[in-house]
Amino acid sequence: MHQPETDRTSRRSERTGHLHPAGDLAASPFRADRDRVSSSAFFARLGGVTQVVSPSGSGLLLHNRLTHSLKVANVARALAERLSAGRREVELLERLGGCDVDVVEAAALGHDLGHPPFGHLGESVLDRLARQRFDLPDGFEGNAQSFRIVSRIDVRGVGAEGLDLTAAVRAALLKYPWTRLSRPQPHPRDMPSPPRGASEPEDAPGTGSAKFSCYVTELGDMRDCRAAFAGRIAEWQQTIEASIMDTADDIAYAIHDLEDFHRVGILQHTTVSQELTSWLGQFTELATLTDAELAGSGQRQGRSLEWLRRRLHAKDSWIADDEAFVSAVKKVVANLVTKLLEVPFDRSKQAEQSVAAFSGEWTQRLVEGIELHEHPTTRSGHVALAVDQWHEVQVLKFVHRHFVLQRPDLALHQRGQDRLLSKLVEALDNWLIDRSEAARLPHRLRDLFDGARAEFEELRAEEPELLVRPGEALPTGSEGEQHLERMARGRAVVDFIASLTDDQAAALLEALSGRTTQLWSDTFVL
Repeated sequence: MHQPETDRTSRRSERTGHLHPAGDLAASPFRADRDRVSSSAFFARLGGVTQVVSPSGSGLLLHNRLTHSLKVANVARALAERLSAGRREVELLERLGGCDVDVVEAAALGHDLGHPPFGHLGESVLDRLARQRFDLPDGFEGNAQSFRIVSRIDVRGVGAEGLDLTAAVRAALLKYPWTRLSRPQPHPRDMPSPPRGASEPEDAPGTGSAKFSCYVTELGDMRDCRAAFAGRIAEWQQTIEASIMDTADDIAYAIHDLEDFHRVGILQHTTVSQELTSWLGQFTELATLTDAELAGSGQRQGRSLEWLRRRLHAKDSWIADDEAFVSAVKKVVANLVTKLLEVPFDRSKQAEQSVAAFSGEWTQRLVEGIELHEHPTTRSGHVALAVDQWHEVQVLKFVHRHFVLQRPDLALHQRGQDRLLSKLVEALDNWLIDRSEAARLPHRLRDLFDGARAEFEELRAEEPELLVRPGEALPTGSEGEQHLERMARGRAVVDFIASLTDDQAAALLEALSGRTTQLWSDTFVL
């Protein structure tokens, strides 16, 4: 079965409507997109952006967002090639909108372009300040920032806006194809079983979806690229290529963060082993406890893993299976705890080989567990891991979350980064407000402000309800102008900071705070 030529053309079309623009070396428009992303300065900066902890000074030990993106691209391409190998799968892939390995790879390389300094901590800080200081209903979200970069902020030539990517690649970047609050309508957040990421955060009710891939300023771009898939997939559903990228991201994340923290000695054999083996030895007893009894069991070994098992049943009852969960825990004990963590990492050849073997074996196993579903649950994409591999990923991610992310020393580090970013937002906003300094503003900050103001003015004329939270009235008159300028300042400041590396953010605050006498620095460029 072959896609109609009109569908092929719409997948290849760029936002400007050009099919074969000048300046691209690759003949394939999808390969050209892959080249545009990998050649972008926003892609290069990911080498200085935190994955979990700052990569500065870590040498070969820790992944950063660049090495993570490269690994996601490798896994994504392998998944796409595997799915495209069978005749039945190819026919289904075409019915669902198509699957091209270059599209998948381009999306995988670009999926973290919007990741701000200091990883997910930076994302949380910028979101809070965007909503509370600048009244931006969208706040900040790394996935939406990635889409904004390729649609608006990055450039590929004089007079260009965004990278002018094909519809298929732009759609493949939409891991969560909705805005935070209101589009599409009805919003997937209101479905009986919302898609993953669409629900509101439990600790922040009323703030909209926890995850989303599009700000209201790029709503037209989302509608444009998704039009190529109309009638093939649900309006809220990922494209096949986005689903592959999302799954590859999960696989890479589950494996290489564990590598990193074994290398630097944070993942300790004893503590990880005690939690997992204790749960295996008493899971029947733990399962009989009520939630209140489990919560009151203090620091009992196995308690945290039992909470994970219960959360999986509560959120993903469509796939959660106790037998598969037990099997996954046993496999992680055998392959992670016994084979990898039992011997401390000493940077010897043997230690490096053990890490490489762990990574290779797990990656191969998870890639082999990929499945294609014509009618998936709302909690899954058309591409997903098989039951056993899905549970294994959940347990691997649990180890990382419980034994790394919840450490007090990491919390101490991140509290300092929170203060740094908060002060940087305030300093840049005050600079924008200072009319006497208008001629000496950083050119890029001024360009971002002018662009954001034009975008918000256009929305006020066409869809003004998008500029406020649902149910709120849009300010008018002088108050309305102040509201619009505040939002434009906020979006510009957030865009500016989100494009910095960890070191650039720290150095810029040093300069703005007067704590350095160095006039010129290659750490940041204004």
